[in-house]
Order: sequence, then structure tokens, then C-alpha cells
Amino acid sequence: MRPPDPVSLLADLVRRPSVNPMGRDLSGPEYLEGRVSDYLGQRLTAAGITWVRQHVAPGRDNILARLEATVADAPLLLWDAHQDTVPAEGMTIEPFTPQIQDGRLSGRGSCDVKGGLAAMVAALERLAVADVRHATVVLAATVNEEFGFAGALAVTGLWDAAAERDPAAAKLLERRPDLAIVAEPTGLDLVVTHKGSLKWRIRVHGRACHGAFPEQGDNALYTAGRVALAIEDLAGELGGRHPDHPCGPPTLSLGTLHGGSGVNLVPDLAILEVERRILPEESAAEARQEVIDRIAAACPGARIEHDEPFNDAYGLADGTEAPTASAWVEAVARAAMPAGGGRRTAARYGTNAGVYAAAGVPSIVFGPGSIEQAHTADEWIDLAQLLAATDILAATVAGPV
Repeated sequence: MRPPDPVSLLADLVRRPSVNPMGRDLSGPEYLEGRVSDYLGQRLTAAGITWVRQHVAPGRDNILARLEATVADAPLLLWDAHQDTVPAEGMTIEPFTPQIQDGRLSGRGSCDVKGGLAAMVAALERLAVADVRHATVVLAATVNEEFGFAGALAVTGLWDAAAERDPAAAKLLERRPDLAIVAEPTGLDLVVTHKGSLKWRIRVHGRACHGAFPEQGDNALYTAGRVALAIEDLAGELGGRHPDHPCGPPTLSLGTLHGGSGVNLVPDLAILEVERRILPEESAAEARQEVIDRIAAACPGARIEHDEPFNDAYGLADGTEAPTASAWVEAVARAAMPAGGGRRTAARYGTNAGVYAAAGVPSIVFGPGSIEQAHTADEWIDLAQLLAATDILAATVAGPV
């Protein structure tokens, strides 16, 4: 029997769009994860691996698969890779037509994180026919990682009262895993700590009127401009805090600004979206309040509302010394070293690992590819790393720990 080919598997995933609408009211054949979910179910069935769908939202299902250990008293490992990708607007390559050239496969999601997903699925298929498995593995192919971690949160819900609503999924993941390995492009290194982030909308209110009499209104865009400048000032200050932190300093960024409906109308509303990246040691509530206070000081008397964040922070503190996890973390590191990886490192971005860690599961981030290619206009992944990641994941479970 020929071993699973992660390259062709990745190509299949890339040609099945799974774009996250990122909170926008968008629909169409390229949006949501359904095509990828269907494909994964077909592959797992063909491999004889037990799997179920876990419903998260309309058109969005986690795929959970379980492969039992062959030895007694084996630990439980969770492998997580998200199905969704960021949008494809502005790409300089055909986003959903995978191209292989110079040892690279290009296309939207090839690096973030369908490469990691392909490595995990191929490794699971390889382990399904292995004589020895030293751990039980549950694969969670999760939805909506790029805009709120909804899929990972649904997985953690299987360990509480929510399990009663989805007994089939809960049966596959009946307890907290001993270790979660979350796929992201880490260059085969082990990310053991990373930042969290808070994202929220700011609503700046004014008073509308005819553009011929602007003095009769209160232009929300002018106030929004002062809000933007206040954010810029605070962002500059944050860059000087904790400059030597492994994750880099805390950051603040204004992502969108929308307002107005016509050039001859004074707008009465502007909406900004802001993101505060938070160090694992920081208080998310205090970090958000600092932004709110700085904006209030810059805009006295203005009517400004801050929506509740559309995600929790979910930073990742290093939990790799946990007794149930440390040996398995070392096993991943050892297996990755011959391929040039295995170093313990930190990241500025956030991942599903923060969600699992917050639920009490020691977690690391590991996968093929470089974060520098994630979300880019010509996204690609190094196929040598894809093949190596597949080998590393399979070897960690099949070999002695």
C-alpha cells in the first residue's frame, strides 16, 4: 500500500476554497469551510478512521477524528489545524489553483494552515496502518480560527456541560488531552508562548446634516480622526514597553475605519476596528481600558461607544513543563531536529493553542512553513518542510517517548 502523499493532499485542500468572511456579510462558493470538511470526511472514511462532525455554526463544522493507541494506559494527544483561510482579494497568483514550482506549492492557505492540516491528516493515515501507536490521537480540524477561535472553543466545550448537546463528538474527546499540538507555520520549531489579542469596534457618533450647512452638524469623521491619532500615539508608546520580551512588545493597531454615505452629507457615525496584541503576562481588561481612557482624553465631550470585544485574548504561556506533557514535547523536538527544527521559541501572533491552554491543556504550536508567507499575496509553502512535518508527527506517536 502506497503511503499517504501530503503534497497531493495539500493540493486538494487548496483547490477547495474555505475563506473566512471575517465578520462581513458575505456569501458565495469560496466562503466557509464546508468543502474542506466534506473532503476530510471522505478521506478519513477511506482510511478507516473514526470521525464525526461537530456543528459550530451554519455551514461550519469541526471535523473530529480519533485513532486509538495500541498500548495500555496511553496518553491522549490533540492535533489541531484550522480549516479556514483569510480572504484572497489582492493576491497576485491564482488563489485556488495550486501550483508546484521550485519545491514550493502556492495558493491561498497553502502555508496558513492547510500545509499543517495536510501534514496532520497524512500522518494520521500513516499511523492508522502502523503496528505500534504510543498515544491516542484526536485530530480536530477546526473552523473560524481567523476571526474568533469559534471552532477551538467548541472543542473545549466538550469537556463541560456542552458535551450533553453533542454526545458523538464528546465520545471521541472524552477528557482533556495531555498535550495539544496546534498546526501553524513555525518552520518546524516549537512555539511554546505567544501573544493574545483583543479586537473590538469603536462607534463614534455625530450629528448628520446637509453638506451645504456643515456648521449645523457634528461630523463624526473629524472625531474619528482624533480617535485614530490617539490610537497612533498609544501604539508608539507600546512599542517601547518590554522590548526584550520573547514575544516582542505589546502592540496596538487600527485596522478599519468606515463612515459617511455621501460627499454632500455630514456623517453622524464612524466605526473603527482596533486590535490590541497582549503579552501572556498582561491583563486583557487593563490593556483595553488603557485604550479607552486614551481615546476619551483625546476627545473630551465626544459620544464614543466601545463594543465588547469579539474575541478573548487567549495568549499562550509556556506550559511545556507540565508532567503529562513534557516528555511528549521533548519527543516532538527530538523528531524535528534532523530536519533543522525543534527549537523552542515565541511568537507575536495568536493561535488556537491559547484557547486550549486557557481550558487547562498544555499546548505547543508546530508545523511546516514560515509565518512570513502566511496571508501574503503569493502565499506558498516549502514542500520539504511539509514532508518533514508529516514524518515528525507520525514518528512522535509511532516511536518510543
